Amino acid sequence: MLKKLTFLFLIATQTVFSQQNLSLQQCEDKFVKNNLLLLAEQYNLDIAKASVIQAKIWDLPVASGEINAINPQNKRVLDIGAKGQKAIAVQQLLYLGKKKQNEVEFAKSTIGIAELQFEQLLKNLRFELHQSFYSIYFNQLKITNINKQIASVDTLVKSYAVQAQRGNWPLRDVVRLQSLSFELKNDYMIAQKEINDEQESLKILTSSQENIIPIVEEQALNSYFTKNNLPVTEALLNMALEKNPDYLSFLKIIESNELMIKWQKSLAKPDLTVGASYDQRGGAFGNQVNFTFGIPLNLWNRNKGNIKIAEAELDKSKRLQDQKIVELRSQIANATQTWQQQRLQYTQITASGSENLEAVYKGILQNFQKQNISLLEFTDFMESYNQSTLLLIEMRKQVILSGENINHIVNVNLF
Repeated sequence: MLKKLTFLFLIATQTVFSQQNLSLQQCEDKFVKNNLLLLAEQYNLDIAKASVIQAKIWDLPVASGEINAINPQNKRVLDIGAKGQKAIAVQQLLYLGKKKQNEVEFAKSTIGIAELQFEQLLKNLRFELHQSFYSIYFNQLKITNINKQIASVDTLVKSYAVQAQRGNWPLRDVVRLQSLSFELKNDYMIAQKEINDEQESLKILTSSQENIIPIVEEQALNSYFTKNNLPVTEALLNMALEKNPDYLSFLKIIESNELMIKWQKSLAKPDLTVGASYDQRGGAFGNQVNFTFGIPLNLWNRNKGNIKIAEAELDKSKRLQDQKIVELRSQIANATQTWQQQRLQYTQITASGSENLEAVYKGILQNFQKQNISLLEFTDFMESYNQSTLLLIEMRKQVILSGENINHIVNVNLF
């Protein structure tokens, strides 16, 4: 098992992939330009705009004709001459009750819904990008720290293995150092696996073929730890109700459902069909020209079913709007509480002297090399030191991701 772990570690450290160093803004630029889901979602905007064009189109006029097929008196077929019979009529449907206007207004409302749905998708994918970007950055910090420890421990392993072969050092101590090295390499593999998973996500989001190495200015992260004037939950909720596209889409859907009801009620009103006809011999007069009209008798089909469906959809969308407000309030309260707790815990730990870990680490390493401390003391410290440094990096990452989650919910860059 130990040999297998060492082999995997060597493969992981020696494998070279093409990569590019990008800042968060550069990643976002590639994401907006190349993400295939965003490009596909844009077609929904074109579809909504095309539905408005279609809604404006009136039904085509209907032309009909009549000719004599058989003349039994003169025993002629298709007798359409001067003494035969032919008739022509043209009819056009005229919408009454503002049907066409209401249909167009409803179609226009779907454009606003499509725009907000696109914005919501953009917001969600950008949040995923930020999560992957910062996860890779902090896991790389873990790997850098682990590699430093591995280099120190492996140097000791080689040195003490030589002394053990000469009989100057117990073999069991060499094995204990090797075990410490394997534990560090296992931590390395875990962090590298997380990086590989996030790299996959980042490549998909940016449509990139290369691994992305995050470039982060540490000063840019200070606001996640130093911000003390975060608005209260209700203030953040009001921001979300103005900026969150998921919630705003519910308002647009309600507006669209109201227009649907208006349209369905107008469909209950009958339409008028008007036209003109020419009849050569079939009317009261020869070569008769007529004005025609027709209107349905509104006796039993008053579109009641579709009106009730539209009213039910409106009530449903209003309840979903209320539910979304409840969800947003809960999400904001939970997100802010999580960020405050994680930030407080991290600042308390760092204030207690975590910056002295590095100095203590160097001192312990030097004293062990000088045989001033025992192997057991050294390995115990190294295990604690490794766990502490990885925990501090993980805590920093979680504070950043919690702040990003607040930005995502409210749709305002508070950090």
